[in-house]
Amino acid sequence: MANWQPYIKQYLNFLRLERGLSENTTKSYALDLNRLVKYLDSNQFDYSPKRITEEELRDYLYTTIDSLQARSRARLISTLKGFFNYLVLEDIIVNSPMELIELPKIGRKLPDTLSTSEIDKLINAIELHKEGGERNRAMLEMLYSCGLRVSELITLQLSDLFFDEGFIRVTGKGNKQRFVPIDDKTIGIVNLYIKYIRVHHTIPKEYQDTLFLNRRGKQLTRAMIFTIIKNLAKAIKLEKNISPHTFRHSFASHLLQNGADLRAIQTMLGHESITTTEVYMHVDRSFLKEVIDKFHPHKNRV
Repeated sequence: MANWQPYIKQYLNFLRLERGLSENTTKSYALDLNRLVKYLDSNQFDYSPKRITEEELRDYLYTTIDSLQARSRARLISTLKGFFNYLVLEDIIVNSPMELIELPKIGRKLPDTLSTSEIDKLINAIELHKEGGERNRAMLEMLYSCGLRVSELITLQLSDLFFDEGFIRVTGKGNKQRFVPIDDKTIGIVNLYIKYIRVHHTIPKEYQDTLFLNRRGKQLTRAMIFTIIKNLAKAIKLEKNISPHTFRHSFASHLLQNGADLRAIQTMLGHESITTTEVYMHVDRSFLKEVIDKFHPHKNRV
């Protein structure tokens, strides 16, 4: 059987080193590419990346795509396009067999958001006297007040905190750093955790600078943050299906509703493209009507 793995490995390294994509994102690309390899192996198709044709890829997509949701279909096709474009770029193949295969059109899913009262209820449901309580409150306050991704939260370092200046340094996708403002209330809550909880941990050398720690003094996992939030939602009987990212969506949406500039929100979220940030424009259409009523010159014409 044809060996795809050297080409896949080269492509994933290219994504990490040249494109600066995160490990989680490159894992998703690897899963999609290995899905194709598994299909070829199971059907005993001896097609190498150099020999596979558009027709054969279309056959694969037709047999696979019905079992996937719209976004997974789009990602799969996007992954294959990127992979074969890379092979063209490296002069491994002359033309991409995916060139004429189009991405399916999918609707843009609007992000879930929480109201300020729902956020308050979630945070107030934390039992501060229990182990992890003060830490969990500090983490949720930071997720909401700074609009962090979960990966950014768990990798925050003590050396990233510039509380005197009112900022934190955040390392986002592709190891790109940005400075995000942090309010006095959240600073106070985080300082409580640092001064009265974190100091009592026995911390291994490699985690001495990590801000949020588990009971063994090590960095928390993404899964742990999801579990904490799911349990709080269950405790207050919240009907919405929420995750750590919901706090980030709420941060952006609430800023927009209160008149913040979209470019400023883009900078704080660490979005490379303003298009990614613009999804929040669709969350509250009543806000858009208010903007027109307030700022459009026709409003003041006689």
